[in-house]
Amino acid sequence: MLRNSRYLERCAIAATDGVIGEVTDLYFDDEAWVIRYLVVSTGTWLSNRKVLISPYSLGQPQLSRELLPAALTKEQVKNSPGVDTDKPISRQYEMQYLQYYSYPSYWGSTGLWGAGVNPNLLPTDSGINWPADEYRQAEMDREATARRDHYDSHLRSCNAVMKYHIHAKDGDIGHVNALLIDDDSWAIRYLIVETSNWWLGHEVLIAPQWIDDVSWYDCKVSVSLDREAVKDAPRYDGSVALDRAKEAGIYEHYRRPGYWAVEGESGAAGSRR
Repeated sequence: MLRNSRYLERCAIAATDGVIGEVTDLYFDDEAWVIRYLVVSTGTWLSNRKVLISPYSLGQPQLSRELLPAALTKEQVKNSPGVDTDKPISRQYEMQYLQYYSYPSYWGSTGLWGAGVNPNLLPTDSGINWPADEYRQAEMDREATARRDHYDSHLRSCNAVMKYHIHAKDGDIGHVNALLIDDDSWAIRYLIVETSNWWLGHEVLIAPQWIDDVSWYDCKVSVSLDREAVKDAPRYDGSVALDRAKEAGIYEHYRRPGYWAVEGESGAAGSRR
Protein backbone atom coordinates (compact mmCIF):
# COMPACT_ATOMS: atom_id res chain seq x y z
CA MET A 1 0.00 0.00 0.00
CA LEU A 2 1.15 3.55 -0.66
CA ARG A 3 1.74 5.66 2.46
CA ASN A 4 2.16 9.40 2.69
CA SER A 5 5.53 10.33 4.18
CA ARG A 6 3.77 12.79 6.49
CA TYR A 7 1.71 9.92 7.91
CA LEU A 8 4.81 7.82 8.51
CA GLU A 9 6.44 10.71 10.35
CA ARG A 10 3.58 10.67 12.85
CA CYS A 11 4.01 6.98 13.64
CA ALA A 12 5.53 5.40 16.70
CA ILE A 13 7.90 2.44 16.42
CA ALA A 14 6.90 -0.47 18.65
CA ALA A 15 9.55 -3.02 19.60
CA THR A 16 8.53 -6.44 20.87
CA ASP A 17 8.79 -5.16 24.45
CA GLY A 18 7.58 -1.58 24.21
CA VAL A 19 7.57 1.64 22.23
CA ILE A 20 10.97 2.81 20.99
CA GLY A 21 9.95 6.32 19.99
CA GLU A 22 8.43 8.41 17.21
CA VAL A 23 9.54 8.78 13.61
CA THR A 24 10.90 12.26 12.90
CA ASP A 25 12.42 11.80 9.44
CA LEU A 26 13.07 9.27 6.69
CA TYR A 27 16.39 8.72 4.90
CA PHE A 28 16.11 7.76 1.25
CA ASP A 29 18.63 6.51 -1.29
CA ASP A 30 18.97 9.23 -3.93
CA GLU A 31 20.00 6.70 -6.60
CA ALA A 32 17.31 4.04 -6.11
CA TRP A 33 14.67 6.35 -4.56
CA VAL A 34 13.85 3.96 -1.74
CA ILE A 35 13.62 4.53 2.01
CA ARG A 36 16.64 3.01 3.77
CA TYR A 37 16.11 4.17 7.36
CA LEU A 38 13.58 5.78 9.64
CA VAL A 39 14.98 8.35 12.08
CA VAL A 40 13.38 7.77 15.47
CA SER A 41 13.48 10.05 18.50
CA THR A 42 13.53 7.74 21.52
CA GLY A 43 12.21 10.12 24.14
CA THR A 44 13.17 10.02 27.81
CA TRP A 45 13.76 6.27 28.10
CA LEU A 46 16.98 6.68 26.07
CA SER A 47 17.81 10.31 26.88
CA ASN A 48 16.08 11.59 23.70
CA ARG A 49 18.70 9.87 21.59
CA LYS A 50 17.96 9.49 17.88
CA VAL A 51 18.35 6.04 16.34
CA LEU A 52 17.97 4.58 12.88
CA ILE A 53 15.45 1.81 12.25
CA SER A 54 15.75 -0.14 9.01
CA PRO A 55 12.71 -1.38 7.04
CA TYR A 56 14.37 -4.81 7.38
CA SER A 57 12.82 -4.98 10.86
CA LEU A 58 9.38 -3.51 10.16
CA GLY A 59 6.01 -5.18 9.84
CA GLN A 60 2.79 -3.80 8.38
CA PRO A 61 1.70 -0.38 9.71
CA GLN A 62 -1.23 -0.36 12.11
CA LEU A 63 -3.22 2.49 10.63
CA SER A 64 -5.69 3.17 13.41
CA ARG A 65 -2.93 3.35 16.03
CA GLU A 66 -0.30 5.14 13.90
CA LEU A 67 2.09 2.39 14.87
CA LEU A 68 4.90 0.59 13.04
CA PRO A 69 5.77 -2.76 14.64
CA ALA A 70 9.47 -3.72 14.62
CA ALA A 71 11.01 -7.15 15.20
CA LEU A 72 13.49 -5.67 17.68
CA THR A 73 13.89 -5.38 21.42
CA LYS A 74 14.50 -2.11 23.23
CA GLU A 75 17.82 -3.52 24.45
CA GLN A 76 18.94 -4.10 20.86
CA VAL A 77 18.09 -0.52 19.98
CA LYS A 78 19.80 0.79 23.12
CA ASN A 79 23.07 -0.95 22.17
CA SER A 80 22.93 -0.13 18.47
CA PRO A 81 25.69 2.00 16.89
CA GLY A 82 25.29 5.67 17.73
CA VAL A 83 24.56 8.13 14.93
CA ASP A 84 24.71 11.89 14.52
CA THR A 85 21.76 12.73 12.29
CA ASP A 86 23.06 16.27 11.82
CA LYS A 87 25.89 14.84 9.71
CA PRO A 88 25.82 12.74 6.51
CA ILE A 89 25.50 8.99 7.06
CA SER A 90 28.63 7.28 5.72
CA ARG A 91 28.74 3.88 4.08
CA GLN A 92 31.19 2.87 6.79
CA TYR A 93 28.54 3.57 9.42
CA GLU A 94 25.97 1.62 7.42
CA MET A 95 28.28 -1.40 7.30
CA GLN A 96 28.68 -1.23 11.08
CA TYR A 97 24.92 -0.82 11.55
CA LEU A 98 23.97 -3.71 9.27
CA GLN A 99 26.59 -5.96 10.83
CA TYR A 100 25.24 -5.19 14.31
CA TYR A 101 21.71 -6.23 13.35
CA SER A 102 22.88 -9.08 11.06
CA TYR A 103 21.11 -7.50 8.10
CA PRO A 104 22.33 -8.04 4.52
CA SER A 105 23.74 -5.07 2.62
CA TYR A 106 21.55 -3.64 -0.14
CA TRP A 107 24.19 -2.09 -2.41
CA GLY A 108 26.12 -3.68 -5.27
CA SER A 109 23.08 -5.37 -6.79
CA THR A 110 20.39 -4.56 -9.34
CA GLY A 111 17.51 -5.06 -6.88
CA LEU A 112 16.14 -2.45 -4.49
CA TRP A 113 17.33 -4.53 -1.53
CA GLY A 114 20.32 -6.46 -2.76
CA ALA A 115 19.32 -10.04 -3.50
CA GLY A 116 15.84 -9.52 -2.03
CA VAL A 117 12.98 -7.66 -3.69
CA ASN A 118 11.57 -6.40 -0.38
CA PRO A 119 13.39 -5.55 2.85
CA ASN A 120 11.51 -8.20 4.82
CA LEU A 121 12.69 -10.94 2.47
CA LEU A 122 16.21 -12.12 3.13
CA PRO A 123 18.02 -13.81 0.23
CA THR A 124 17.09 -17.32 1.38
CA ASP A 125 13.39 -16.38 1.27
CA SER A 126 13.41 -14.34 -1.91
CA GLY A 127 13.13 -17.19 -4.36
CA ILE A 128 16.80 -16.78 -5.32
CA ASN A 129 18.60 -19.96 -4.33
CA TRP A 130 22.25 -19.03 -4.68
CA PRO A 131 24.97 -21.55 -3.87
CA ALA A 132 26.78 -20.56 -0.69
CA ASP A 133 30.00 -19.62 -2.48
CA GLU A 134 28.12 -17.33 -4.92
CA TYR A 135 26.32 -15.63 -2.05
CA ARG A 136 29.62 -15.04 -0.22
CA GLN A 137 31.10 -13.59 -3.40
CA ALA A 138 28.10 -11.27 -3.79
CA GLU A 139 28.59 -10.04 -0.21
CA MET A 140 32.28 -9.47 -0.88
CA ASP A 141 31.41 -7.47 -4.00
CA ARG A 142 28.99 -5.30 -2.03
CA GLU A 143 31.58 -4.70 0.68
CA ALA A 144 34.12 -3.70 -1.96
CA THR A 145 31.60 -1.23 -3.37
CA ALA A 146 31.07 0.13 0.13
CA ARG A 147 34.78 0.68 0.64
CA ARG A 148 35.04 2.56 -2.66
CA ASP A 149 32.02 4.65 -1.68
CA HIS A 150 33.31 5.08 1.87
CA TYR A 151 31.88 8.52 2.63
CA ASP A 152 28.90 8.88 0.29
CA SER A 153 26.06 6.44 0.86
CA HIS A 154 23.65 8.61 -1.16
CA LEU A 155 21.26 9.04 1.76
CA ARG A 156 19.04 12.13 1.85
CA SER A 157 16.58 13.46 4.40
CA CYS A 158 12.93 13.46 3.35
CA ASN A 159 12.36 16.49 5.57
CA ALA A 160 15.08 18.35 3.70
CA VAL A 161 13.45 17.91 0.27
CA MET A 162 10.08 19.25 1.36
CA LYS A 163 9.41 22.52 -0.52
CA TYR A 164 12.05 21.70 -3.18
CA HIS A 165 11.01 23.44 -6.41
CA ILE A 166 9.92 21.27 -9.34
CA HIS A 167 11.18 22.52 -12.69
CA ALA A 168 9.67 21.23 -15.94
CA LYS A 169 11.35 21.49 -19.34
CA ASP A 170 9.70 24.89 -19.92
CA GLY A 171 9.43 26.40 -16.45
CA ASP A 172 8.54 25.90 -12.80
CA ILE A 173 5.43 23.91 -11.87
CA GLY A 174 5.35 23.65 -8.08
CA HIS A 175 7.11 22.30 -5.02
CA VAL A 176 7.40 18.99 -3.19
CA ASN A 177 4.75 18.66 -0.50
CA ALA A 178 5.19 15.00 0.50
CA LEU A 179 6.18 11.58 -0.84
CA LEU A 180 4.14 8.45 -1.49
CA ILE A 181 5.96 5.34 -0.30
CA ASP A 182 5.25 1.67 -1.03
CA ASP A 183 5.14 -0.05 2.37
CA ASP A 184 6.13 -3.42 0.85
CA SER A 185 9.33 -2.39 -0.91
CA TRP A 186 9.69 1.05 0.73
CA ALA A 187 10.26 2.50 -2.73
CA ILE A 188 9.28 6.12 -3.24
CA ARG A 189 6.64 5.84 -5.93
CA TYR A 190 5.69 9.51 -6.27
CA LEU A 191 6.53 13.03 -5.25
CA ILE A 192 3.34 14.86 -4.27
CA VAL A 193 3.69 18.23 -5.97
CA GLU A 194 1.74 21.30 -4.89
CA THR A 195 1.02 23.59 -7.85
CA SER A 196 -0.85 26.36 -5.97
CA ASN A 197 1.50 29.12 -7.08
CA TRP A 198 0.77 28.33 -10.72
CA TRP A 199 -2.68 26.84 -11.27
CA LEU A 200 -5.05 27.88 -8.51
CA GLY A 201 -3.94 25.14 -6.22
CA HIS A 202 -4.05 21.41 -6.68
CA GLU A 203 -1.67 18.50 -6.22
CA VAL A 204 -0.25 16.19 -8.87
CA LEU A 205 2.01 13.16 -8.71
CA ILE A 206 5.47 12.96 -10.27
CA ALA A 207 7.32 9.63 -10.41
CA PRO A 208 11.05 9.58 -9.60
CA GLN A 209 11.67 7.88 -12.96
CA TRP A 210 10.71 11.15 -14.67
CA ILE A 211 13.38 13.14 -12.84
CA ASP A 212 16.26 14.34 -15.00
CA ASP A 213 18.33 15.94 -12.25
CA VAL A 214 18.26 17.07 -8.64
CA SER A 215 20.27 20.08 -7.58
CA TRP A 216 20.68 19.50 -3.86
CA TYR A 217 22.45 22.83 -3.51
CA ASP A 218 19.73 24.83 -5.28
CA CYS A 219 16.85 22.76 -3.82
CA LYS A 220 15.47 22.08 -7.30
CA VAL A 221 14.15 18.95 -9.02
CA SER A 222 14.15 18.98 -12.83
CA VAL A 223 11.74 16.64 -14.59
CA SER A 224 11.43 15.48 -18.21
CA LEU A 225 7.88 16.83 -18.57
CA ASP A 226 6.41 20.05 -19.91
CA ARG A 227 4.21 22.37 -17.89
CA GLU A 228 1.07 21.81 -19.96
CA ALA A 229 1.28 18.05 -19.46
CA VAL A 230 1.58 18.52 -15.70
CA LYS A 231 -1.26 21.05 -15.65
CA ASP A 232 -3.58 18.60 -17.45
CA ALA A 233 -2.52 15.57 -15.40
CA PRO A 234 -5.01 13.79 -13.12
CA ARG A 235 -5.29 15.65 -9.85
CA TYR A 236 -4.19 13.88 -6.69
CA ASP A 237 -6.66 13.70 -3.82
CA GLY A 238 -5.01 12.43 -0.65
CA SER A 239 -8.37 11.62 0.93
CA VAL A 240 -9.05 8.92 -1.69
CA ALA A 241 -7.05 5.71 -1.94
CA LEU A 242 -4.74 5.59 -4.94
CA ASP A 243 -5.52 2.25 -6.55
CA ARG A 244 -3.83 0.67 -9.55
CA ALA A 245 -6.47 1.99 -11.95
CA LYS A 246 -5.78 5.59 -10.88
CA GLU A 247 -2.04 4.99 -11.12
CA ALA A 248 -2.46 3.58 -14.62
CA GLY A 249 -4.38 6.73 -15.59
CA ILE A 250 -1.44 8.90 -14.51
CA TYR A 251 1.08 6.88 -16.51
CA GLU A 252 -1.19 6.75 -19.53
CA HIS A 253 -1.53 10.54 -19.41
CA TYR A 254 2.25 10.93 -19.59
CA ARG A 255 2.58 8.02 -22.02
CA ARG A 256 5.04 6.25 -19.78
CA PRO A 257 5.13 2.56 -18.79
CA GLY A 258 3.98 1.85 -15.25
CA TYR A 259 6.65 0.86 -12.73
CA TRP A 260 4.72 -2.39 -12.09
CA ALA A 261 5.20 -3.35 -15.75
CA VAL A 262 8.91 -2.53 -15.60
CA GLU A 263 9.58 -4.21 -12.26
CA GLY A 264 7.07 -7.03 -12.57
CA GLU A 265 4.08 -7.56 -10.29
CA SER A 266 5.98 -10.19 -8.30
CA GLY A 267 8.93 -7.86 -7.86
CA ALA A 268 9.47 -4.58 -6.07
CA ALA A 269 6.17 -3.11 -7.22
CA GLY A 270 4.51 -4.82 -4.30
CA SER A 271 0.77 -5.31 -3.93
CA ARG A 272 -2.21 -2.99 -3.60
CA ARG A 273 -4.34 -4.03 -0.68
